[in-house]
Amino acid sequence: MPYVMIDIESDGPIPGDYSMISFGAVVVEPDLQRTFYAELKPISEKWLESSLEIGKFTREQTLTFEEPLSVMQRFSEWLKEVNDGRLMFVSDNNGFDWQFINWYLHHFLGQNPFGHSSTNLGSLYKGMVKNMHKNFKHLRRTTHTHNALDDAIGNAESMLIMIAELGLVP
Repeated sequence: MPYVMIDIESDGPIPGDYSMISFGAVVVEPDLQRTFYAELKPISEKWLESSLEIGKFTREQTLTFEEPLSVMQRFSEWLKEVNDGRLMFVSDNNGFDWQFINWYLHHFLGQNPFGHSSTNLGSLYKGMVKNMHKNFKHLRRTTHTHNALDDAIGNAESMLIMIAELGLVP
């Protein structure tokens, strides 16, 4: 089952009212070479400047990004290429990231190849080390920059360390 690590950046807290402005995805495998990154044009007139600042975007920049329908079509094709069975969505903050990916896939394509579930990397780590106060973020090798692909790769690196050194059975 391919694990796909995903990170998104948005211009607000919820999909539909606000927009996903970028996302990155990487297949969790040792070389971390199978990646996807896109920047999406906003779908609504609402945005929060504070949210845009996190991803280091301006509203003006986002208005030049690619149409969401074409991005989601390309993403769906990419997922078909990396899929050798059921896909597993993994994220640092799956409650946030999954809601946007799920909404966009359903809204633009009518279905979500990840199904109705996802895995939270932080919760997985807490369970592995048996401590609800521990955080996995020290395992990242790639700096957390709020570039969605960089952040997905850093989180995938952490998961690979969990597999190699902490005994996670993939």
